[in-house]
Parts: sequence; C-alpha cells; structure tokens
Amino acid sequence: MRYLNLLLKIFKVKDLRKKILFTAFIFLIFRIFAQVPVPGVDILRLKSLFAESQLLSLLDIFSGGTLANFSVMSLGLNPYINASIIMQLLQMVFPKLEELAKEGEAGREKINQYTRYLTVPLGAVQAFGIYILLKNANILTTINPLTLLSLVVTITAGTLLLMWLGELISEKGIGNGISMIIFAGIVGRLPISLFQQLSVFDPSQLRNILIFAAMAVVVVVSIVIVTEAQRPIRVHYSRREAQGAQNAVSSFIPFRVNQAGVIPIIFAVSLILLPTTFGRFFERSPNVVLANLAQELQRLFSPGNNVYSVVYFFLVIIFTYFYTTVAFNTKQISEMLMKQGGFLPGIRPGTPTKKYLDYVSLRVTLFGAIFLGIIAVLPSIGQRLTGINNLLIGGTGILIVVAVILETTKQVESHMVMSDYDTFLKKRG
Repeated sequence: MRYLNLLLKIFKVKDLRKKILFTAFIFLIFRIFAQVPVPGVDILRLKSLFAESQLLSLLDIFSGGTLANFSVMSLGLNPYINASIIMQLLQMVFPKLEELAKEGEAGREKINQYTRYLTVPLGAVQAFGIYILLKNANILTTINPLTLLSLVVTITAGTLLLMWLGELISEKGIGNGISMIIFAGIVGRLPISLFQQLSVFDPSQLRNILIFAAMAVVVVVSIVIVTEAQRPIRVHYSRREAQGAQNAVSSFIPFRVNQAGVIPIIFAVSLILLPTTFGRFFERSPNVVLANLAQELQRLFSPGNNVYSVVYFFLVIIFTYFYTTVAFNTKQISEMLMKQGGFLPGIRPGTPTKKYLDYVSLRVTLFGAIFLGIIAVLPSIGQRLTGINNLLIGGTGILIVVAVILETTKQVESHMVMSDYDTFLKKRG
C-alpha cells in the first residue's frame, strides 16, 4: 500500500507524469523496432549461433536482443559509445577540443554534434563486420553489392534512430537517455535469459542456482551502498556583514565514491568485445598466420577466460579514473572556489586547493574503481562456481540496471521536491 501511494503521488505531479509517460512511449518504439528484422537472414540458425557463444550472447543483451533478431537496430548504441570514447580521448590530445568542452552548453553541444558525425562511419564499419561474421557462419546468403550497401545503410540508420530516441529521453523524458535505452534493452532480455535457464532446469543444479542468487543479492546491495557513498569535502565562504565583520558560511562538496556511475562498465564492455570481433572477422582468412591470430584472440577474450577477466577489470579501472577526471575537474573547481571567495579549511586557494582535491580524488576513486572492477568480473567467477551461463549474462546486466534505477530515482525525487516547493510557494502567495 505504501508503494502504491508513492506511485500515485508521483503521477499527481503533472510535469513528472509527462516525462515518465514520454519515456515509456520511447521504450515502446524501441521495442517495436527491435523486432523488425533485416531480410535475408536465417533467424533460427542465427539464434542457434548466439546460444553457442557466450560472447555473442553478451553483445546481444547489451543491444537489447536486437542482434539475435538481426533487426534494423542490430548494432544498438555501440557505435555511439565508441564515438564518445574517441571524442573524450581527442579532447586530451587536441587543445581546441578541450577549450570547446569548457565553453559551457554551446561547446558541449558542438562536441555532441561531432560525436554524432563520427557515429556514422563507425556504425557502417561495424555493420559490415556483422555481415562478414554472419557470412562466415553461413547464416547470411551471398548478396550483391547493392543489397549489401542497403543492409549497411539500414543498420547504421537504426543506430542513428536509437541515438536520437536516447537524446529525446534526455531532453523530454526522465533519466539519461543513452543509459535508459541500454537499461530498457537489458531489462527486456533478462526474462528471456531466466526462461532459458528454467527450461533446462536440473534439480541437481539447485545448489548452484542458490549460490548464484546469493551472489546477485550481494552485488545489488554492494552497488547501492557504494553508489550512495560520499566523501564530503568541507568548504568555507567568507561573507562580509554590513558592519564590516566577516562570518564564515560552510558547505560541502559531495565527492561520490563511484563518481563515474555506470559509464565505465559501458565503455569497458564496448572495448572488451573488439578483439573477439576482430577474431571472428578474420577467422577464415586465407592467411594462415592471421587466421591463427584471430582464433587465439577469440579464445583469450571469451567470457570466463583469465585474460578476458583481467583486461576487463583494468579497463573498468582506467575508464573510472578517466571519466572521474572529466566529471570532477579539480582545476575548474579550485578556480570557481577562488572566484566565489571559498576555501578549504587549512588549504590555501588556487594551486594548493587543486593538489588537495587531486589527492582526495585519487584515493577515493581508487576504492570505487577497484570495487567496480571486481563487481564487473564477478559474473565470470560465478560461471566457474556454478556453471550457469544464461544467468551469467543477466548478472552482468545487473550492474547497469541497478545504477540506472538509482540515478533515475534521484531525478524523480528531485522533481517531487521541486513540485512540493512550488505548491508551498503558491499557498504562501
């Protein structure tokens, strides 16, 4: 009853209700297009191929099930995510891009536009790669160049449509659009993964299933605790009174342990798939050395392999530090504090403040990065302990699902607080 009343209260807020309904409508459009297949593919053989490959199953769940159906949105948001990674790296190399990022909303919009442009060629290359993969597996019949061109254009256009839907959610809906689209895809696939496991249920595996369920609970609880954890940094502001005296007004900079949120997982998954994608692309190459290298890459970077787990772990740590550096720019914060008359107790303004913030950021982020890396590879450990593959993929998706739910819940609470405040002002007026 309590949660029902809370839900009714949420829908009583007109602006919030519109945002939620709009987001649900975008989800519906996404799921409809996810079921529209590209012609010329043997869907039954395609699903059989995905059932045999853990890596392809992992890629499919992050595409929201669109890849196993070979729909017009088969690539999901992978090209856009890769383009975002490249643009972030280019900002560290080219000063003009870095200056553009500091120009506020207009600069960020320009960089977003460049990211969209870069998504197009990346999407086309990945679409052609999928074609080669399916052709090597004898799932896609040989097609002429014109049909191949239309296939690449169709799949690339599907990614652009999905990217646009995500931006619409960010603008008019609730939550971060790109994360919400990925969330919708994972949630849409979790029941299928669960059904697949139940369909081959063996009573002798009950112990393993209970172990996996216990690990899933620990993962969810741990993510919630670490995501909500903060390291407050006290800030004092000097305020001059009318009589000439000065009083210090205190506040805090809430530095989150997991400042980067779910972004490192999304980035790491996008990159960890590249070696195996390369391997599948060249596994039937006439060059023996290249073919052997491709097969070795597939073996090393298959989920559950030690190399895969180690690389995945360190990628998560690297991207956590990288994104935290971008989101928590200590130089900008120290300059802003100095302009506003703020200072950290016992720390001089300017460069000493920046060094102290770097000191705190390095240590707090280290804990968050290691924790996130362990949680990321925990499903691979779960596979070895339980031998459950279908739920393993769902376990990886829990990382994103929990983080997105927490972020969206905070936005909903923020809208409700603003609504209550506006109602209070109207009553006072």
